Amino acid sequence: MTPPAAINAPPLSDSHGRTLHWLESATVIHVGLSVIATTWAFGGQASWVRVPLSVLASIGGMITLIGLTREAFWQTANAVLWRCAVPFIGFCALILLGSCNPSLREVSGAGGSALALTEVSRWLPSSARASLGKEALWYFAAVWLSTLNLLLFVRRGRPLRGLLLVLAMNALVLAVMGTLQKLSASAGIYFGAIEVPQPRFFSTFVYHNHWGAFMVMMLALILGLGWHYVRTIASRDIYQGPLALVVFALITLTITLPLSGSRSCTLLGVALLAGASIHVALHVARLRRKRHLSTFPPLFFLGLLWLGIIGAAWFTGRATILDRLETSRSQIAAMQETGGIGDRALLYHNTWRMAQDKPVFGWGMSSYPHIFYGFYNTRKSPDRLPVFYNDAHNDWLQALAEHGIVGTGLLVACAAVPLWLCRRSIRHSLITVYLLAGLGVVLAYALIEFPFGNRANVLIWWTLFFTALAYARSRESTPSQRIENKARA
Repeated sequence: MTPPAAINAPPLSDSHGRTLHWLESATVIHVGLSVIATTWAFGGQASWVRVPLSVLASIGGMITLIGLTREAFWQTANAVLWRCAVPFIGFCALILLGSCNPSLREVSGAGGSALALTEVSRWLPSSARASLGKEALWYFAAVWLSTLNLLLFVRRGRPLRGLLLVLAMNALVLAVMGTLQKLSASAGIYFGAIEVPQPRFFSTFVYHNHWGAFMVMMLALILGLGWHYVRTIASRDIYQGPLALVVFALITLTITLPLSGSRSCTLLGVALLAGASIHVALHVARLRRKRHLSTFPPLFFLGLLWLGIIGAAWFTGRATILDRLETSRSQIAAMQETGGIGDRALLYHNTWRMAQDKPVFGWGMSSYPHIFYGFYNTRKSPDRLPVFYNDAHNDWLQALAEHGIVGTGLLVACAAVPLWLCRRSIRHSLITVYLLAGLGVVLAYALIEFPFGNRANVLIWWTLFFTALAYARSRESTPSQRIENKARA
């Protein structure tokens, strides 16, 4: 293995270059296929698709092993990025160690069997259901390694942009299908072919807020790609240039947020688009003032875009919007009457109690529904029966309850370490900036919902994260660099 000094290594030979190009292609194709398969397979939420999707994602681990055993990789600047795997290895070791220390046991009685707590130290790693924890770890590890490959082995900007374009087209097709399903009042996914246990599904996603988080990330992707192509591809006619495609994609994706019934993600999407609009307005105004041109035409076009989004959203989702507004009014009135935020406050309070009882290492991966329901849930339904929660509706709190301070810290470090190692190149590309902004919005959203309770969102978050970092470090991270590279060629 070559030390960090390999950053200044001489150019690679043709054979080494071919090896790296092969790894680039394999990595990009594998991640793209994984995202497409997972998003179309009910967001990975159906029990019968989880093992096949984990097997598909596991191919990334083989690509990682092949790449790390190639001398060509250790002669590139990316060789120092192997340190990204240190917190990942620690997190996996923690989960596997906890699976050897079960905290639940099955007790048989006259009324059947039930789960009871075993005597385990609150200061040691443990697992409520070891088999479920290992299954969840399998998928997470496969996804993380597959997407890490983008940062390790993809050094050119074109394959990364190609991957983002594939993801954008996939999201666009899903959005169109979801819109048609909604307008035709389909009773299930795939136009009623698959029954869904709850009515607020959208496209292939079982839960509307999971679709909303997916769309927020896709909007960030479209905005980043839009900046790149509008600035690098000249076209006198906006109806034939990339700008028209960007506008079409933005409108098509954005209207699905209110149409799906996701109120919180609608607000997040509007906030993201508002920030992008301010960025565009300031950039265009600065350029046109330098050329002594009026800023009115582009700003007027920006206003028309907003009117188009609002009009299209109202036209397609008027009934859903009015229904969700009425629901919001009822909930606000109930909260004002009780002086709190309702059942969600009790859920958070009980989840925090669960986290406090095992603060260092938590109860183990995928332990939340089993531990919480049997020992911490105090909410009762009107018929006095307990209410089951599969998720805490707060991914950060649930992470503390399942992984403790140590495990949550390692999980955060799985993103923080790569971000720190690539910190100097992040601002090289607006694609990177927009992608990271969208991912940050989803992390904030996880404070009040559970976007990462959906396997597709886990895969897409890490895919966009490592793509953003890889693109910032690529040879074509800025439009000026791309133009310069073309001139040299």
